[in-house]
Amino acid sequence: MKQLSFLNFFVFALLLVASLHGQAQNPVNWTAEQLIEPSALVKELNAQKDSLLVLSVGPGALIPNSKDMGMASKPEGLAKLTELLKTVPKGKRIIIYCGCCPFEHCPNVRPAMALLKDMHFTNYYLLDLPHNLKQDWIDQGYPTTKM
Repeated sequence: MKQLSFLNFFVFALLLVASLHGQAQNPVNWTAEQLIEPSALVKELNAQKDSLLVLSVGPGALIPNSKDMGMASKPEGLAKLTELLKTVPKGKRIIIYCGCCPFEHCPNVRPAMALLKDMHFTNYYLLDLPHNLKQDWIDQGYPTTKM
């Protein structure tokens, strides 16, 4: 009886690990060259506000002059992003960000990056927020639209 109980526990543990592993995101679909550091974005925002397009593809737009596209993991967010991008020149400098969670768990940056690639944009980047927007932007004292 104890062997059966142990076997049930072992099978349950294996299924749990497999299901958690299945929730991991797809491999990254951006290059190291496509990551932009927060300090570099702040400099760009201060210098040339009209030369770039900053898009939030997560739960909110907290970076000044960024546009809230909604969550790119949701059909309505991806549709809103698609509609906006139809009006943008392919060579426009575009920076997207989410910041809801670490990149490996973020459901929003991969669909947004894939869309930019599929729509043949040539000058797009991902704001390097490896932990989250609070830790990598707000706690660093970078400007926000609200708290």
